[in-house]
Amino acid sequence: MQIGTAFLFDRATRQMTGLSSSAARLQAEIATGKRIQTPSDDPVSAGRVARLERLDADDSRYLDNLKLATSILGQSDRALESVETQLQRASELAIAAANETLNDSNRAAIAAELRAIVDDLFRLANSTDLRGAPLFGGSAGAAFTRAADGTIQFVGTGEASPIPIGESATVLVNDNGQRVFGNIPAGAGTTDVFAIVSGLAAALEPGGSPDPATRQATVQASIAGIAAASSQIVTARASVGARSARLEIESERLTRARSENEIERGSLEGVNIEAAITELQKTMVTLQAAQASFARLTQLSVFDYIR
Repeated sequence: MQIGTAFLFDRATRQMTGLSSSAARLQAEIATGKRIQTPSDDPVSAGRVARLERLDADDSRYLDNLKLATSILGQSDRALESVETQLQRASELAIAAANETLNDSNRAAIAAELRAIVDDLFRLANSTDLRGAPLFGGSAGAAFTRAADGTIQFVGTGEASPIPIGESATVLVNDNGQRVFGNIPAGAGTTDVFAIVSGLAAALEPGGSPDPATRQATVQASIAGIAAASSQIVTARASVGARSARLEIESERLTRARSENEIERGSLEGVNIEAAITELQKTMVTLQAAQASFARLTQLSVFDYIR
């Protein structure tokens, strides 16, 4: 049987090319720590890895949204806590004002402090979140405005857009100020916390309510109104707390899911570095031997080779 020189050269070339490709692939795996360099290396695993990468990107965005939502709800809770404190003080002042032994000076001092409380309540009701959006204003703009006569009115519009925190899951972080500070039962209708505290201050100011019976009726109605407003604020804080707890649970779930996805991704495309280094060394030794054999082969004629 005759062996052609071209055949020997082609076989040697194919062998060295294959070994060189294997060495390059192993070097890339060691450098990147990834078994799959191109989808063609393992189409099924590559497809699964691509899906895990998309899930990871989505979860990363949801986690960012969760952090934002948690921060905003924290701002809301702190603002409502301050409102609670102000209403507690207003209740104490209203109870003190019910004392018939107070003189006009005493009542005027109480009225002045109540006016300061209204100012604080107005400021808190117009709080903005870290994005600059109103905490209690709905979709846009300020929540409340104040007329020249001191009357405070809700001017918010609609509901703020909820924040996506998962696939088909959202959370509302901004509340409607009318629900939080208004809709307080008063006689046959409703009123708001600003009108209650301002009305009490007006009744206690000099010349505000000269008739003791009328003034006492206003004080008693204000005590009840402030209690109702406080209860409403407690309910609002409870809602904020419930949403915050939900965010915490969702955050833990997403963090756990990302960890599980990372483990699965590692099992699909990860490389055993020690094994890869050992395989590379074996491949390089084989390649060097093949190169040496090829070098000797090229120095022989076909006649010398078959002889």
